Amino acid sequence: MVALNKYQRLEASGLWRETTEAQRREVIVAVGDATLVVTDMQERPLAHWSLPAVHRANPGVTPALYHPVGSPEETLEIAGDETEMIAAIEKLQKAIHKTTPRPGRLRGVALTGSIAAVVALGIFWLPGALRSHVTKVVPQINRVVIGQDIVAHLQSVTGLPCHEPAADAALKTLAKRVNVREIIVVPDGIRHTAALPGGAIVMSRTILEDHEDPAVAAGYLAAETVRAAALDPLEKLLSSGGIAASFRLLTTGQLTDKTLRGYAEALVSESPAAVELDQMLRHFSDLQLVAAPYGYAQDVSGETTLDLIEADAVLGQVAPVLGDGDWVALQEICTN
Repeated sequence: MVALNKYQRLEASGLWRETTEAQRREVIVAVGDATLVVTDMQERPLAHWSLPAVHRANPGVTPALYHPVGSPEETLEIAGDETEMIAAIEKLQKAIHKTTPRPGRLRGVALTGSIAAVVALGIFWLPGALRSHVTKVVPQINRVVIGQDIVAHLQSVTGLPCHEPAADAALKTLAKRVNVREIIVVPDGIRHTAALPGGAIVMSRTILEDHEDPAVAAGYLAAETVRAAALDPLEKLLSSGGIAASFRLLTTGQLTDKTLRGYAEALVSESPAAVELDQMLRHFSDLQLVAAPYGYAQDVSGETTLDLIEADAVLGQVAPVLGDGDWVALQEICTN
């Protein structure tokens, strides 16, 4: 679309409020791929709205007030002097609707034409097929925001994520070592680990504090990565929320607090799913991790994890997980 290409680099300041009870925050609004991207002043993603599903609550009045269709509690206010952005939103919406095969039928996350095809075929009304389709088309930035929202709902049970300057640096080193985008350590609630949409993994402090070998923590993270590869965390979330959650995410790019809160509560109570041994060993080998420490952490006797423990003999080259200083700092991340 010529109109979309023209505004790809357009940015403006605004005031964003997630709910009616929340305070307004100063944000940066940018035009994305048929979307509005809302970030904080440090360029961290806060929201990702599909342009066809953005509604202006006060046409012709400034400051312009917008919200996602179906979610009037979340608002974005753009000042009257940001005339180029306000005009761009209106022009892009008209251009997108003009090229949609069935105007008003569906408003999509990224490609309205593909969604119209989905409707025409009808197959994606089936819960499993719809869920699979939504999982494939949701952009990474939306996944990250959804993961952050889940962490916010988890905090009522887990407490605030643990932070300490030296330990935070060590945590980033560990995340890089096991190829995880972000590790979030919580003081309570989660039994072991839980993968979130967007690539973050929540980890219990007990994994760090109850073991002397950093390879144990690396093993838990590696195992969770294998689970996430077998079942996409976003698809798992949509499965718990039902067809309504899939449809809402497809059409508005967002999920309700009820859906997110319910999933967060489920993460706290569920036990980790079993992991195929071959997949686990392949991943340990790719990461150059020893498997025995994790095996013994699962079963002190080693009887039920013998295959995992004995696999070290054939895993090939291994590398250290963390230096002693980083590991000691990481074990104390929740002490303050």
